[in-house]
Amino acid sequence: MYHPLQTPHSGYHWDSQTLRFFEGWYFRVTLPNVGETFAFMYSIEDPIGNQPNSGGAAQILGPQDTYLCRTFRNTQTFAASPTTLSLSHYHSNAPAAHSPTPPTTEIPNSKFQIPNSTDYYHATTTHHHGHLVDPGTGASAIWDYTTEPIYGWGDRDRPQQSTAGWLSQFPIFEPGWQILMAHGYSTGWIEWQGQRYSFDHAPAYSEKNWGRSFPEKWFWFNCNAFDQTPDLALTAGGGRRQVLTWMEEVAMVGIHYQGTFYEFVPWNSQVTWHITPWGYWQMTAQSGTHRVELIGTTQAAGTPLRAPTHKGLVYACRDTMQGQLTLKLWQRHRSGNLALILDATSVLCGLEVGGGPWSGPWVSK
Repeated sequence: MYHPLQTPHSGYHWDSQTLRFFEGWYFRVTLPNVGETFAFMYSIEDPIGNQPNSGGAAQILGPQDTYLCRTFRNTQTFAASPTTLSLSHYHSNAPAAHSPTPPTTEIPNSKFQIPNSTDYYHATTTHHHGHLVDPGTGASAIWDYTTEPIYGWGDRDRPQQSTAGWLSQFPIFEPGWQILMAHGYSTGWIEWQGQRYSFDHAPAYSEKNWGRSFPEKWFWFNCNAFDQTPDLALTAGGGRRQVLTWMEEVAMVGIHYQGTFYEFVPWNSQVTWHITPWGYWQMTAQSGTHRVELIGTTQAAGTPLRAPTHKGLVYACRDTMQGQLTLKLWQRHRSGNLALILDATSVLCGLEVGGGPWSGPWVSK
């Protein structure tokens, strides 16, 4: 039942008892031939139910950063596997008597039953489908596609890694963060506002987070649709997060390229960043063997998105999938000299800032 590239933390984390808890998932498909991206964001808050913030949500960032959101107040119609990546939520016209059976890793479309529902999503490592309508605006989306993972998080021929290191298996960091699939290829279709987008081997990505709340402040880069460099995937980000009883600022860069994983994290590298409230993202990181530099910019206004916070699901971040990115990677020789081994660009980079306040540039290391 496990995919060979399944990462740690792929399963659902809630212990069925904790009152305050959230878990969120992010799936993205990029369509380079039309210059567009679809990002699907799912979340569940206080799944024990009957709490002020109990409920789920599905958000989609579509073409030209357009937006659709659907909430699911009934936590009993949410289900997820504790051991593999598999989750679903549906909107029922009547309250469910009990939680549905958690889906297994692979469920054929014909066997996935959704009672009394017109709005739902269902996602596993290799299959993703759903149907949402915003009752306020009438905006709609329907999708059904399969995915072939290429990179999890780490070298393909080794056990996959936790994004935050081995300590992430303990309840130390708030929140937890895991890249589920750094790069894959999706085939299928997405219908957005009545227009159908069909695709074959489109770059795909997924990640998740969980805990009691998002970081106080954060930023994020993500891209696996580079100009002239197909076998390349980048995820980078940083934030101000809680560690036990104190706060810390931390950041990382992860690159998969031609079968090799280049990881720049606090325990093996020095990472610096300069992020403005909107429009400019710059990071550098260097380990004993490599150095990387990222510069992201955008002229797009970006789209406000909701995120789980101590006040519930509220607008807390701004995203665009129309970012320009330059990535440069150097290898350090024994002499200390650096040799450029990768110089890549993209105009389909995901860029995000969140939390705050952002009164000016955030410069740190």
